[in-house]
Amino acid sequence: MYKEPFLPCSVAALRNLVTKQIKRWLILITGWGFVLLGVVGLFLPILQGVFLLLVGLSILSSEYVWAHKLIQKLRARFPSLSRQMEAAGTRARAWIRRIIPAKSNDAQD
Repeated sequence: MYKEPFLPCSVAALRNLVTKQIKRWLILITGWGFVLLGVVGLFLPILQGVFLLLVGLSILSSEYVWAHKLIQKLRARFPSLSRQMEAAGTRARAWIRRIIPAKSNDAQD
């Protein structure tokens, strides 16, 4: 007689795990992409290298402790830059909320 294998987690938990992994990879790819563009931008007059480096480090700071510490050091050293980064982050979060609507609690899987 066939016996189904025991699965320690539900389908929803597995889907949640996969979604988290995909989100993490997208964050890493985006962050490192901005860092790479920032390095290229340091040598090309077309791209704003320092700005792109800061954006990349800000994105990577959610995943890497060293990036978070570097951002904290930059904020302490350059307070005006810190205020501008906070304002830009607020605008970016508002922009993302407009583009990607929040999931409603009524949605079924």
